Amino acid sequence: MSRTARLFQLMQAMRQAAPPVRAENLAQEMGVSLRTIYRDIDSLRSLGALIDGEAGYGYTLIEDATLPPLGFDDEEIEALVLGLREVGQTGDPSLAEAAMRALGKLKGRLPPRQSHRLEHAVLSARRFRERPEPGVDPRVLRQAAWDEVAISFSYVDKEGIATTRSVDPLGITSLDSVQCLLAFCHLRQDYRSFRLDRMRALEVSEDSFRPKRVPMLREFIERIRNDPFASANTRNPFS
Repeated sequence: MSRTARLFQLMQAMRQAAPPVRAENLAQEMGVSLRTIYRDIDSLRSLGALIDGEAGYGYTLIEDATLPPLGFDDEEIEALVLGLREVGQTGDPSLAEAAMRALGKLKGRLPPRQSHRLEHAVLSARRFRERPEPGVDPRVLRQAAWDEVAISFSYVDKEGIATTRSVDPLGITSLDSVQCLLAFCHLRQDYRSFRLDRMRALEVSEDSFRPKRVPMLREFIERIRNDPFASANTRNPFS
């Protein structure tokens, strides 16, 4: 197999795999050595492909310079509208505003028939119960998770007990009535979730835990999926 064909096959394998995909799996699928995979990843990066991750943690294809912009079919447009309108109803103010901007950009870039379909989509989203206001800025939380740096904050649990926590922020999940930060808690040395409305005095450190966020988040979500009401102290992880 030529090098060009192998690079193309590697791109195909990364597009189709659930990220992050480990180099060992790619090597096995393609029938090459780990060293070849590492060298080919470097080659793809030099050609413009944006690939996150490193050896030992897996790789995620973030942006593929070889793929043209994609169009949308009618069902995909309905799904996009529903998702963005849901964010407009349930997200924090900055996300709600971003969702409306995204809808406007989509409308301006679609062909006339599909633009009309987007504006008059069949599906919509409404929320009649207000969520409690977050005690910290969700934008700062999101950025800390993207930057993979530890944060600290004050927290009051449902029993009214106040603690100071230092955590690795992994992601934010939206439930029916609240938003929760999913994190690895340094105090408990385990995964924990924290309601945003019970958090105060957020501080962002320079302590990096890159590139562990994605595998840690997947592990936490898998644990919740297997037993949604279990955590290390047997309490509801979203309490």
